[in-house]
Amino acid sequence: MNATIILKFLKDISKNNNREWFEKNKPVYLEAKSSFEDFLEDFHKELIKLDDSLVGLNPRKQGFRIYRDVRFSKDKRPYKTNMGAGFSPNGKMEQEPGYYIHFEPGNKNMIAGGMYMPSPENLAKIRQEIDYNPKGILKILNDKEFKKYFKGLSDWDRVKTAPKGYAKDHPQIELLKNKSFTVSTEFMDAEVKDPKFIKKVAVICKSIKKLNEYLKNAVA
Repeated sequence: MNATIILKFLKDISKNNNREWFEKNKPVYLEAKSSFEDFLEDFHKELIKLDDSLVGLNPRKQGFRIYRDVRFSKDKRPYKTNMGAGFSPNGKMEQEPGYYIHFEPGNKNMIAGGMYMPSPENLAKIRQEIDYNPKGILKILNDKEFKKYFKGLSDWDRVKTAPKGYAKDHPQIELLKNKSFTVSTEFMDAEVKDPKFIKKVAVICKSIKKLNEYLKNAVA
């Protein structure tokens, strides 16, 4: 992987987010995309060492499209300014726990994992598991190794008050408020360019796997 090529292209497109520039620089995009897919291949090799449920995936197909869906958005910029990919047993984290890698210049690169926007049915199952088996998730969140990388569940997708069916003074009310159950940690651009970056991310994924297993059992 050539992270410099990837980050430079993403930085350039953030300043020139229009179709004319993109078409003119399509060869540069394709080079950056190919380099990102090279990374995904190497990343996948590390992932399957710790999570054999991902063995059947084609890593080069796990990246998300660079084209934005602008149909229902006020932001009409046609292209994303990041490159991301999702790894879960059936594809790209669609209603199942997995791992997400994200490259974005300006030190906004990240590794994330867990379950993103579960359906109402799966959300109810996860909340029920937290209600019935809080020790399982609390053990993960309080694990010394886990806390080296994550401050807890991400709080970007939560309800403001107690979910229906749960008391406001429930012992795990802060966990139950979540509508997504994800964790993430960011990296500097210089870290992404380091040859040891994949190994560093793989170590973090070991902690993510513990959360994923808990969530997988909850929605089974």
